[in-house]
Amino acid sequence: NIIIMSQSIFEKDKNIFLSTYNRLPIDIERGEGVFLYDKEGKKYLDFFSGLAVNALGYAHPGIVEAVSNQISKFAHLSNNFITDIQVEFTELLVKHSVMSKAFLSNSGTEAVEAAIKIIRKKYGPEKIIYSLTDSFHGRTYGSMSLMGRDKYKKGFEPFLQNTGRIKFNDVNDLLEKVDENTAAIFLEFIQGEGGINLISEEFVKTLLELKQKFDFAIVSDGIQCGTGRTGKAYSHNHFYVNPDLIVTAKAIGGGLPLGALLTTSDFGEMFSAGNHGTTFGGNPVSCAAGKVVLKEVYENGLISKVAALGEYFIEQLNEIKNRYLEQIKEIRGKGFMIGVELTEPCHDFVKKMRERKVLINCTNEKVLRILPPLIATKDNIDFFLFTLHETLKAEK
Repeated sequence: NIIIMSQSIFEKDKNIFLSTYNRLPIDIERGEGVFLYDKEGKKYLDFFSGLAVNALGYAHPGIVEAVSNQISKFAHLSNNFITDIQVEFTELLVKHSVMSKAFLSNSGTEAVEAAIKIIRKKYGPEKIIYSLTDSFHGRTYGSMSLMGRDKYKKGFEPFLQNTGRIKFNDVNDLLEKVDENTAAIFLEFIQGEGGINLISEEFVKTLLELKQKFDFAIVSDGIQCGTGRTGKAYSHNHFYVNPDLIVTAKAIGGGLPLGALLTTSDFGEMFSAGNHGTTFGGNPVSCAAGKVVLKEVYENGLISKVAALGEYFIEQLNEIKNRYLEQIKEIRGKGFMIGVELTEPCHDFVKKMRERKVLINCTNEKVLRILPPLIATKDNIDFFLFTLHETLKAEK
């Protein structure tokens, strides 16, 4: 007799998917608010929020209602049609970013690709597009050409010509490389994947002086650090910079695929019909969810709560740091985008936090990346702080 053993979902995963992810050993059944529940009934505080995607947490009533209403009308229309919900969402997006026009995509990396194309159209193919070391702009070939994380690029060469890297916060390198042959500089004003690194005031000041001199484009990558996550609309708002282009995604779709390239009026007429496009970008169901997100963040006071609670969170983390100086090197971030740099690699620490039913992730080897849903409360933060303290104490 042949006995057929049923496979676990984790075994099926290994059999049918390419090995591109380090899956967490949790079989999630549902989410509610800031919590995830597995099929064994265990409850996890999620301070990872789908990598800064689930701004309003899980099963938000407004998103559920908006998505249900829209999908009952139509789930998709070609972008040859105008749809009310797409226009309503984009009006809010443009208004609160203080930009002029938008192109809607499915993701951040697609928004970056659109930005590269519009820059090439305006400045020509010979000028150089720069990004910063330790930056992360996506995994398609254009965005990967700009990425400053070599571990993600190795083995996939060659990349786009006339792209280059400037050392993060290195003013001398900035001065040495930027000249009349510069088309644009892409930068995350607060780097996410790179380890929650904040751009320096001196670097920004020099960048703006060089822009006045050479008239290149500043592209703010607000994919992870946008939509109120840092307590302001985008991280560049902390530095009083008015970028020429913004690329955004993640949180703006409320958990559904949605991204955007936002432009000033100077770039508003660079594309003509047929120059660029997308089948699914600006999907009506995603835009319905996105409209709820933007209203909650910008018009119902959520961004102010993030700013205030973010200050409290970072203050409390610094108090913990002072008690565990041998384990914690530095606390960095703004709002609900926070990095805790440990003195040792943090993958095992993340596992120990998960065993205590708190989810975060480790980036750049030693940085605990904390990205709570924007709806997280002081009680949620206090529970996280307690769990962090207990985990550090057990490690000491």
